[in-house]
Amino acid sequence: MIRFENVTKRYPTGQVGLDGVSVYVPRGAFLFLTGHSGAGKSTFLKLITLIERPSRGRVIFEGDDISRLPRRLVPYHRRRLGVVYQEHHLLYDRNVFENVALPLIIAGYGRRERERRVRAALDKVGLLGREQAMPITLSGGEQQRVGIARAVVHRPRMLLADEPTGNLDPQLSAEIMRLFEDFSRIGVTVLVASHDAALIAQMRRPVIRLDHGRLVRDELGN
Repeated sequence: MIRFENVTKRYPTGQVGLDGVSVYVPRGAFLFLTGHSGAGKSTFLKLITLIERPSRGRVIFEGDDISRLPRRLVPYHRRRLGVVYQEHHLLYDRNVFENVALPLIIAGYGRRERERRVRAALDKVGLLGREQAMPITLSGGEQQRVGIARAVVHRPRMLLADEPTGNLDPQLSAEIMRLFEDFSRIGVTVLVASHDAALIAQMRRPVIRLDHGRLVRDELGN
């Protein structure tokens, strides 16, 4: 699915985000990316989404060396990804349906296909029937589920979640993790960046641990 081959990322300031990281994540895996603040988690995710490019090494996604992907093809690569954030970044002047449909509008899907996909995504996260609700009227957990629906509405091959439960209580966090497990079961690769040690221990999923940009733990058998 995705492979880091001796990847180093050094920023113009001299800061090293990643230092010689090699790891392989197979299709359909559900795993955690963890480490202290500044360990390199954000850099790892940014190299997958092509917000950043490696200084050395290669990032291979489904056989493509995305580290050298031409800029004009970056939007096409990003359509293969879904991203969930701690701050869900919903548009508060648009209702739930309009928020979830946004990636489909950008990709040029027609109205009927948008309606079908949005309702399917909302059904998956337990919010079917709330299409017309405004985000401000939803609880924090519901808003996060809207963000997840938006991330998966275009049926990505990989779902990246950056501290998705940071603002949620343990019960809501468990609900979000169950949703991620559901996506993994249907073949979506799920990578969750988190520093929540208790949550990670509870889930009993493979862990990639970074420390000052270096890979110090890899439970994927690489």
